[in-house]
Amino acid sequence: MEMLWFWLVSVMVAIYVVMDGFDFGAGILHLVVAKTNEERRQVLGAIGPLWDGNEVWLLAGGGSLFLAFPKVLAAGFSGFYLAMWLVVWCLMLRGISIEFRSHVQDGLWRHFWDSTFAASSVLLPVLLGAALGNVLRGVPLDATGYFGMSLWTDFRTGAHPGILDWYTVLIGVFALATVAAHGALFLAWKTGGPVHDRSKALALKLWGLVLALWIVASYATSVVNPGIFQNLPKAPLAWVATLLFLAGLALVFVGIKRERFLLAFLGSGAFIIGILAASAACVYPVMLKSTLDPAFDLTALNASVGGYGLRMGLVWWLIGFPIALGYIAFLFRFHRGKVKAAAEGDGY
Repeated sequence: MEMLWFWLVSVMVAIYVVMDGFDFGAGILHLVVAKTNEERRQVLGAIGPLWDGNEVWLLAGGGSLFLAFPKVLAAGFSGFYLAMWLVVWCLMLRGISIEFRSHVQDGLWRHFWDSTFAASSVLLPVLLGAALGNVLRGVPLDATGYFGMSLWTDFRTGAHPGILDWYTVLIGVFALATVAAHGALFLAWKTGGPVHDRSKALALKLWGLVLALWIVASYATSVVNPGIFQNLPKAPLAWVATLLFLAGLALVFVGIKRERFLLAFLGSGAFIIGILAASAACVYPVMLKSTLDPAFDLTALNASVGGYGLRMGLVWWLIGFPIALGYIAFLFRFHRGKVKAAAEGDGY
C-alpha cells in the first residue's frame, strides 16, 4: 500500500507539472510571442479557461502527500519555508496579473501586469525545479526527521547545502527551459496569426536547448547522487518511463517538423511525465534523502500513516481522480480549436 501511494502522489505531481507547465510556458513567452495588446489577450485567452483548474493538481498532490506521508510534508514545509512562501507569492501574482491586466484600459497599467505575469512565470519553474533538485541531491535531515536550510550558502553541494547551489540551480534552469518549450508548443497549437508563427519558430530552438540541458543535468545528477543511476538496472518502471520520455522527445521533433502541434504537445507532456517517473522509480522508496546519514532518510515505508488510513484514502482517491480527469477532458473539448482575442471589455 505504501508503494501504491508513493506512485499516486508521484502521478499527481507529474500531472500538475504537465498541466500547469504549459501555462507557465505561455507566461514566460508571452512578452516575446505577443507584441500588441490584442496578441497578448490572445495568449491569455488560450490559457484563461485552464490555468486556475491546472493549479488544483498542486493542491491534490499536496493533499495526497499529507494524507499518506505527513512526516514528509511536515519536514519539507519546515525546511523549505522561505522557498515555499516565494512559490505562494509567485502563484498569487500570476493569478492577479491575469485577472487585473484588462481592468483598466491604460498602456502603463497593462505593461506592469504583463511584466509581473512574465516575471512570476519565470520564477515558478526555477523554484519548483530547484525543489526537485533538492529531492534528488538530498537535504540535511537529522535524527529528529527535520532540517533547516538557508536559501543559499557557498553554492556547493555537501552535507550542509543551501536550497540553491550549482546543482539545484541547474535543475531549475532545466525546468524553466522545459516548461517554456512546452508552452511554445501549446501556443503554436492553440493560436493563429503572428502569435502562432513566433511560437512555432521558438519551439524548435527551445527544444534543442532542452535536449542539451537534459544531457548536462543527467550527468550532474550522476555526480551528485550516483545511487540514482545505480538503481536503474533494478527498477523496471524506470526503464518503461525512460522509453516514454524518449518517445515523447521524438514526437516533439516529428510534430514540429510536420507542423502537427497537438502531436508535438502530447509528446512534450510524455517527455515531462516520463522523466519525472524515471526519477521517482530510481529513488524509491526514499522521499527525502539525508545528506548527513542514510539512516535519517524519510521513505515511503517509515513516513507513511497506518494501513487503515491508506486504504480509506484510496477509496476517496478512486472517486475523485476520475472526476478531475473528466473535468479536464471536458474543458479541452469545450474550448477546442484556435483561440482569438476577446473583444475589448470581454474576457482577458
